[in-house]
Amino acid sequence: MSGARARRVAAARDPSMELFTAIGNFLAEHRLSPDPRHYEFAFRVLSDAEGPLARAVAELTDGGYRLTGRNIEELGGEVATSASPAATRIRADTLVAETQHQVEGFSDIMQAMARETQDFGRDLARSADAIRLDRSLGLDEVLRVTGSMLDRVRSAEQQLDVATREASELRQKLEEARESARTDPLTGLPNRRAFEEAYAKAERKGDPLCLAVVDIDHFKSVNDRFGHAVGDRVLKAIAEALQRHCPGAIVARYGGEEFALLFQNLTLAATRATLEEAREAVAARRFRLRETDEPLGAVTFSCGITRSDFSEGLGVVFGRADRFLYAAKEAGRNRVQQG
Repeated sequence: MSGARARRVAAARDPSMELFTAIGNFLAEHRLSPDPRHYEFAFRVLSDAEGPLARAVAELTDGGYRLTGRNIEELGGEVATSASPAATRIRADTLVAETQHQVEGFSDIMQAMARETQDFGRDLARSADAIRLDRSLGLDEVLRVTGSMLDRVRSAEQQLDVATREASELRQKLEEARESARTDPLTGLPNRRAFEEAYAKAERKGDPLCLAVVDIDHFKSVNDRFGHAVGDRVLKAIAEALQRHCPGAIVARYGGEEFALLFQNLTLAATRATLEEAREAVAARRFRLRETDEPLGAVTFSCGITRSDFSEGLGVVFGRADRFLYAAKEAGRNRVQQG
């Protein structure tokens, strides 16, 4: 019986196994680390599916939204805040130390194997000389030396196997760290660093590029009136709208309530049409507070777009798009300006 099938059978026989699986899925869905505090919160949500906590979570996540750390804390849970700058530095330092240790370990193994090979060669040479002087030594001496070398090789192979597995685990950790360093934790979009890297890569290819800067109108008043939890949901809603209506673009959260988009092989007119569609869809949506059903009112964004001239760097192109963004703001907001 396969492992997956065995787990399903066990879950069918044991409701606690079903709950355990549901908790794991909950943590994965909301990108929560396997921290005891997160397990405890997930258990309280899932162990009473009709309770007030489960209903509150259902309302917050209606429409596919993930819980934020603030959501969890407001619902009485605790969040493992491992993403602080200090913690990030500590994790980076740890990974660097692990990498250095791994490299040194491989170096030690290779040097040991080289020494063993040299010793084997010397032993064989001595055995050959001894056999020439005394024929009675014969094959037994060669077998002894060869057997000794094989034992050493097996020991080195075992060490190398352990080091290889450790290297594979370290490679996965490094990849996860690299990805998290390029992803905005709230929206799941690429962050500013990832956008700059994507721009540089696209620029090297030489394809026509258009760059857009999007800013949510009056976003500070949303935070001031309704709180940061609501502001976070608005940010995620705008991020999803931009991704949905600009499927060919690289959409990044550039900072705060500002997003940057990179369109490749698209004319300025086509880029504007795409962003106008996204803007109209967002403006037509009527946001409400999930807790009270109170209208949040219309949420809109302004946008500036420009083409990239390959003799310019990202800073110049972004600055020009940003000026068109502020022209859109000054012209009344909820509009797209190009140039």
